[in-house]
Amino acid sequence: MLMLVNCSNCHKPLQLPPGAHSIRCAICHAVTYIADRHSLPPPPSTPPPYNHAQPGQPASVHGRKRAVICGISYRYTRHELKGTINDAKCMKYLLVNRFKFPESSILMLTEEETDMYRRPTKQNIRMAMNWLVNGCQPGDSLVFHYSGHCLQQEDYSGDEVDGYDETLCPLDFETQGMIVDNEINETIVKPLPRGVKLHAIIDACHSGTILDLPFLCRMDRSGRYVWEDHRPRSGKWTGTNGGEVISFSACDDDQISNETAVLSKVTSTGAMTFSFIQAIERGHATTYGNMLNSIRSIIRNTDYDLGGGVLTSLLTMVLTGGSHRVRLKQEPQLTANENFDVYTKPFSL
Repeated sequence: MLMLVNCSNCHKPLQLPPGAHSIRCAICHAVTYIADRHSLPPPPSTPPPYNHAQPGQPASVHGRKRAVICGISYRYTRHELKGTINDAKCMKYLLVNRFKFPESSILMLTEEETDMYRRPTKQNIRMAMNWLVNGCQPGDSLVFHYSGHCLQQEDYSGDEVDGYDETLCPLDFETQGMIVDNEINETIVKPLPRGVKLHAIIDACHSGTILDLPFLCRMDRSGRYVWEDHRPRSGKWTGTNGGEVISFSACDDDQISNETAVLSKVTSTGAMTFSFIQAIERGHATTYGNMLNSIRSIIRNTDYDLGGGVLTSLLTMVLTGGSHRVRLKQEPQLTANENFDVYTKPFSL
């Protein structure tokens, strides 16, 4: 059974694994020690989490390409999703085969994983995000992919333009809580040094500004765009330490993303992950502007069967006169730590 302790520095709640004598905070990196260590069981003999090295080789913290891929299905709950684990597998295949990410440098968090450290719990996602950026150096390419639920909650700090924080919903969010966009920004955005690039692909509802990046590319259907300034009114810094972060998200903060099955196909996927991969496979991933336009066009022009259970099915029948054949209306978004010309900047992972 996991024991909850508070970080000795920032006081964030941490889940102490059985037998552990200390734990490092994924947010402030401080180490918290347990006062009554002798009353705890001896440390486990299993290897430490996220050690991808082969037997007999030392663990390597630094890698030129590194990715965290998180797919949460919330299996056997009322929040269950059908296509998220498929999204995770498809994204891994894309990174390995198209962009030459070493499999040993990709950390998968899904419910299918038997390793307790690779299940998409709140603490494990926090640890994975910290692992992703830990020790990064100029020339590194990092990827964070998330497919699951996102929600909104009231922003009490006054930093959000729309008055709401966006949140990731880990597997155990109903008991352990959600991961707020402020924390995501502190963990994988702010620490990035110059020369490091991070791409985030977020396939979830309310995900437009989930990384709290300072600028959002507001693009209309003709392809014209302006950069909206989303920097906090308080003056709080939400950019990087010189690195570059670009995020593709499934929809705007006030929109719902969809989990679908393309007609005539059996496998369910997230519409965003499907369209992101399709844009690349069709050769449209030349610039960031072309990439965003292609993702949106694929979502608008592809016929889908909606998944999501009885409520979605009933709603679809009302809207479509009994047919499940629909076109989605979600609008994927692009945010970044700095604005740039989206039609001249080459897309690369």
